[in-house]
Amino acid sequence: MTELNLVNHDELKRILAQLDQGLHNHQQWHNDIIRTLICRLPGDKHDMDPEAHKECRFGQWYYGDTPHIIADHQGFVALGDSHQNMHQLATRLLAQATRMEKIAPHEYDHFANSVEQLRLEIYSLKSELENLLFNHDPLTGAINRINMPSILREQQELSKRQNEPCCLALIDFDWFKNINDNYSHQLGDLVLSSVAHFILEKLRRYDKLFRYGGEEFLICLPFTDLQEGKEVAERLRSEIAELPIKLKQNESIKITVSVGLAMLDIDIPIETSIEYAVKAVNAAKEAGRNCIRIYDIKRIQ
Repeated sequence: MTELNLVNHDELKRILAQLDQGLHNHQQWHNDIIRTLICRLPGDKHDMDPEAHKECRFGQWYYGDTPHIIADHQGFVALGDSHQNMHQLATRLLAQATRMEKIAPHEYDHFANSVEQLRLEIYSLKSELENLLFNHDPLTGAINRINMPSILREQQELSKRQNEPCCLALIDFDWFKNINDNYSHQLGDLVLSSVAHFILEKLRRYDKLFRYGGEEFLICLPFTDLQEGKEVAERLRSEIAELPIKLKQNESIKITVSVGLAMLDIDIPIETSIEYAVKAVNAAKEAGRNCIRIYDIKRIQ
């Protein structure tokens, strides 16, 4: 699954800058097309080409200079479809104008609507990227803790309306201080980033990963009860334990995590549900680490 939160912050900034430039180029191109049609000027040969959507400045960026990781993202694909459709409609209008044919109002309306559709697609993708840039942890790609309460409250309301369970999994790195002490904080950051990105790749599209603390991450698993949550957590725990994290050219380490599970209860404050997950992960630590404990009906399993 392609996720934009796997794109690093420098890449996000670059894409945002290019989208801003794309909006500017798009507006200039649109102004030129309208001027050509109204003034009955000869159409630009590039705009008359069947591959016009690849020849304009925006198309050159879209088809040649974008990061591979966003190529399959739904918003990015929709952007390309809207851009191509707009150019096809523009080519048709320019061809009619060149032949001195009357342009029907509905044909112009289709073109005008396609121009607006592309603008909305660009703004939609831009908004999503800005959300990632400003609301996510730059190191790990996880959602910042400051945004966690509002998102969990929304999920709690959704679970209540749909009568669907939602499970919380708190992941705590085992003996993480030893990594910082024995190696460096920089390599410690590499471990956090590597594992967080590994988790993000394994989650479903609607799951959420939050950076809860320094080396603690909270996963929100909608439509998931405790048994299903335990299966997800066990799979992540066992795979993380086998994940080689390359520190230097010929050196790698492995790390384990302890996991605490609790339900996102619809009848109590979200802070209480999180505290239950904290108690469960503390129990996992006391049980020897690299294991899972569940808080269920006010007891630890």
